[in-house]
Amino acid sequence: MAFGQPRIEYKSNSEILKMREAGLVLAEALDEAVAAAKPGVTTASLNEIFGKVLERHNATSNFLGYHGFPANICASVNHEVVHGFPSDYVLKDGDVLKIDGGAIVDGWHADSARTVLVGENIDPEDKRLSEITEQAMWAGIAAAAKARFVGQIGEAIDDYVTSQPGDELGILEDYCGHGIGSAMHMAPDVLNYNAGHRGPRIKPGMALAIEPMLVRGDIETSVLEDDWTVVTNDKSNASQWEHTVAFTMGGVWVLTAHDGGAAGLAPFGVEPSPILP
Repeated sequence: MAFGQPRIEYKSNSEILKMREAGLVLAEALDEAVAAAKPGVTTASLNEIFGKVLERHNATSNFLGYHGFPANICASVNHEVVHGFPSDYVLKDGDVLKIDGGAIVDGWHADSARTVLVGENIDPEDKRLSEITEQAMWAGIAAAAKARFVGQIGEAIDDYVTSQPGDELGILEDYCGHGIGSAMHMAPDVLNYNAGHRGPRIKPGMALAIEPMLVRGDIETSVLEDDWTVVTNDKSNASQWEHTVAFTMGGVWVLTAHDGGAAGLAPFGVEPSPILP
């Protein structure tokens, strides 16, 4: 490790299993929040639903209180990209909602996000945006299973997005994935684009949150007066998808997917390699 670079945390098998526990609680909490995200429902109510699942499993939120953040989840609607506050905003038919949440079990963290297309009257371009963002995430995870360096994840995400037919989508460069483990945000950064450098070497015991954020328009963003909510300057809609991924001796294990990532990785010819208790 070069002098001055943040230290990367490498987990033992038992620590990764604890992260898997947090990941499964988080997946359940997101399932319930996503299922409840319908027209007429407030984003504040989704925050409550999410929190009750954590309480049921004696887990805690790693978002609530993080640098003063006031909620269990980020709820970002339409041109809000990330870090939106749950509020009395009432979801409308056609909204593009991003729910980003985290869970802690016995000191070990998991982080995951999903895009929800609310209601029935969905703009086909918003549907395309979400689908490409989700598949770009899986392309990055699949590449990570065979990659030697973290930078190859961003290259794979970039290659997938830019290869898609239709209108060009923007990949946000100011926000990225990250290491995760005994804290929610750790080294290394996981870029979602081809930055031209390889980054640190991927090793067993590493865990990363891989989270591409795509927009239908320009990638320039601003932060609102709440000092959290990130919005696109041109008001174009955004999508975010995220999973926490652990690296084992056999490959990758998607800790925040119920099936360990099997379904998402299958189209890329990759199988998850879980650590069995």
